[in-house]
Amino acid sequence: MSGLRTVEEHLADVLADAAPLSGERVPLADAHGRTLSEPVQAAVDIPVFDNSAMDGFAVRYADVADATPDTPATLRVVADLPAGTAADPRLAPRDTARIMTGSPVPSDADAIVPFEDTAGGLADSLGSISVLRAPRALGAHIRRAGEDARAGEEVLPAGIVLGALQVAAVAASGVADVVVSRRPRVAVVSTGSELVEPGAPLRRGQIPESNSVLLAALAADAGAEVVRRASVPDEPGELDTLLAEVTDPRSPRCADVVVFSGGVSAGAYEVVKTTLAGTMTFSKIAMQPGKPQGLGRLPSGTLLFGLPGNPVSAAVSFEVFVRPALLRMQGRQALDRPVLTLRAASGWRTPPGRRQYLPVTIDRADPRGWRVIPATTGGSHLAGGLGRAEAYAVVPAEVDAVAAGDLVDVMLIS
Repeated sequence: MSGLRTVEEHLADVLADAAPLSGERVPLADAHGRTLSEPVQAAVDIPVFDNSAMDGFAVRYADVADATPDTPATLRVVADLPAGTAADPRLAPRDTARIMTGSPVPSDADAIVPFEDTAGGLADSLGSISVLRAPRALGAHIRRAGEDARAGEEVLPAGIVLGALQVAAVAASGVADVVVSRRPRVAVVSTGSELVEPGAPLRRGQIPESNSVLLAALAADAGAEVVRRASVPDEPGELDTLLAEVTDPRSPRCADVVVFSGGVSAGAYEVVKTTLAGTMTFSKIAMQPGKPQGLGRLPSGTLLFGLPGNPVSAAVSFEVFVRPALLRMQGRQALDRPVLTLRAASGWRTPPGRRQYLPVTIDRADPRGWRVIPATTGGSHLAGGLGRAEAYAVVPAEVDAVAAGDLVDVMLIS
């Protein structure tokens, strides 16, 4: 369509303005959910020392290599090694040590015989034992020091999110604190004289305000710190006051990013356009929903996003433009959501000349053939249906319609 920018053109401008934030060192206990700014190098070997992978006996392999039920190997138990012990007993030929999982392997041992491969098992594990089955090989059931990582080696690269598995890996490598990106500080501002707080009495013409709740939650999910959530009427004075608050470096609510919803279209009371004309650029993007978009930066450096006011439009616009910016500011390696290609369970209309982002659910009844089902009828105002969505079907601008059975790209959001 003439006069419309592509999604890629607008996103390129967004990412060009999304400068990475500085890093800060934090204790590992506070690092969950943060983004690594610097790689993590192991402080110790993983495992730290050779240790047993089984409950059983530390043996000299040569003493038991020929053991069978008919010709068992009899060994003398000379030590007992629980987890956490520092003992390193000497093992003479035909000596063994009872050992528990995770305990250091004696220097003289080169294999572990599990309890179940002996005649008496745990019940008869002191004094002497009879080995009925030989270990499969030299070194059997021994976890070698450093087989996972050596001290000084990179355990995790910069740019990844520290989830539960990652913080555990850092802890196992003996590292107590990490350098993570500072969280982007985000202010979310809904505009519209028709908006009132959820649960408040409604007079004719008023609706519950939901966009600030939506966008604040999406920002938090993207790793941001939401420092202000507000709703203002379509009057420039209140917006000016709010902007002064969230851009004052002395204020605890000073923001790196301000996300507006509403006030960016072609109507008569577009307060964001009126207030920030010249500071923000307002464009029409070849997408549905989310055609009107605003982008700018204040002299203070605060990045400004102007999103449409309809809830589905605001949600989609955040996913396509704001979320990648927040991730870029944190130095994330991956900016895109996962995408699957699935078949449509039913057909739907698509807008001519614009990329469509349709909220959908996924029918998983057949694990070999997941299907996409529209979560709404397509209206950008349908906030209730949006609550059912777990993905967006992304349909190219050149596709005229989606028919049942067609393959569709699906961007997962949950």
